[in-house]
Amino acid sequence: MDPFCSCCCSFAEKIKDLLPDGSLSSSIKLVVVNVIYFKGQWDREFKKENTKEEEFWLNKSTSKSVLMMTQRQSFSFKTLEDVPAKILGLPYRNHDLSMFLLLPNDIDGLEKIIDKVTPETLIEWTSVGRMEERAVDLHLPRFRVAGTYDLEATSAGLCAAGLSGSPEGAGLRAQRLLHRSVLELTEAGTEAAAATAVGFAVTPAQDWERFHCNHPFLFFIRHNKSDSVLFFGRFSSP
Repeated sequence: MDPFCSCCCSFAEKIKDLLPDGSLSSSIKLVVVNVIYFKGQWDREFKKENTKEEEFWLNKSTSKSVLMMTQRQSFSFKTLEDVPAKILGLPYRNHDLSMFLLLPNDIDGLEKIIDKVTPETLIEWTSVGRMEERAVDLHLPRFRVAGTYDLEATSAGLCAAGLSGSPEGAGLRAQRLLHRSVLELTEAGTEAAAATAVGFAVTPAQDWERFHCNHPFLFFIRHNKSDSVLFFGRFSSP
């Protein structure tokens, strides 16, 4: 099979109903679709035999069972000073891309710090020299997140004037911007899509940094050379 066709098929399976019934009115004459597809393998894969059921705490009194992947390795790690949280970097194969996990110190800590997290602070916290290699005991749930967003408010003022065939003074104006994204994380790596219309070393236990993602956390995928954030999201509930 043509690799491009295979990629398109995978994307079609990930992104469904981008334009649901009733989302377009009769006044909309043109639909422009932008597509991103990403599939990355971890630099060091998680071993499936180490994946076990553990509790994920939605808050201090409620938990759900999840399949938790585990790995003990050396990772880029930083205890943040600006906010009560720590951050860890998981490189993909070839190290061009990395996923970063921002884990609050407290079970209910995400809501307390979410307003302080911006693209600029994320890049600053993960910049060269800010993080260091540490031996980490990592627990990370297998998860799949999906979301649809109506960006109509953001689209105000956007227009596509001067398109071939459009009468003078009658440019096309963006009326609806619908965005849907899906990201799935497994032992092998990460598979994600987005579309917009419009072995254990013998070391004393205390030497391992504990990074257990068993309560709400943030994640983002970054292109390391350009510091571009490709995907950003939060995992709050299985």
